[in-house]
Amino acid sequence: MAEVPGWRHLYSGKVRDLYEPLEGPADRVLVVASDRISAYDYVLATTIPDKGAILTGLSLWWFAELKSLVPGHVLDTAVPEAVAGRAMVCRRLQMYPVECVARGYLTGSGLSEYRDSGTVCGIELPPGLQDGSKLPEPIFTPAAKAEVGEHDENVSFEDVVGLLGPAVAERLRSTTLALYTHAERLVAERGLILADTKFEFGLDVATGELVLGDEVLTPDSSRYWSAADWQPGRAQASFDKQYLRDWLTSPSSGWQRSSPAPPPPLPDDVVARTRQRYVQAYQQITGTPFDR
Repeated sequence: MAEVPGWRHLYSGKVRDLYEPLEGPADRVLVVASDRISAYDYVLATTIPDKGAILTGLSLWWFAELKSLVPGHVLDTAVPEAVAGRAMVCRRLQMYPVECVARGYLTGSGLSEYRDSGTVCGIELPPGLQDGSKLPEPIFTPAAKAEVGEHDENVSFEDVVGLLGPAVAERLRSTTLALYTHAERLVAERGLILADTKFEFGLDVATGELVLGDEVLTPDSSRYWSAADWQPGRAQASFDKQYLRDWLTSPSSGWQRSSPAPPPPLPDDVVARTRQRYVQAYQQITGTPFDR
């Protein structure tokens, strides 16, 4: 966690650190993306160089791309030198306690639930789907936010209605699906599949606006696959930290996921290959080189 002149540390998540101003307007926060990386609900001891800058740059690109659909929380990118390139000054929001997940393809926790029940978050899906199958249409599969070190829990839309009321729940669902649809079409033009993603929204108490917060459509919050290599029924070539996850669960790491011990430090080649996947995602999505 960095010491940031003029700002007081409020909170640290798995990847981001949040600060409030020591003086001046209280309706803003400083959101700093670190180089930390998490896997299997652990924050790993090894960092990925430039990851914070990549996530911030990609989020800023997406906030600008999506602003016609929903306002974003970014106010300014002029930040203290200590966190330059990996921080944003943002609106202070009253965040909704729901991860707003959109899925266009079946994989991950959604696949596990489907194999057990034929549904995902209470939504019945056609029989015969495989790992990586495209869904008939994108679905909203929310999750209850978990504390650091715990796993988000998939919930039904009805659960969100019970928590936030029907009007807010429907607004979150419709906005999530609109954002996913727009982003999925855009990255398809760049040779990528957006399999699923999660958004976080908050309420601007002063204006009553629904606002898009946190990070947006980064490899940490989204599954990007190579369209050219997509083949349902197997694991897909991805542009996220799946390579790192695969190493952790391989014999090479010496770590057992069921063990109470934390994951081991990452070797240099795993760090380099993971970083390259983040860089490639940034460059392929934005169409600009990552220079740092």
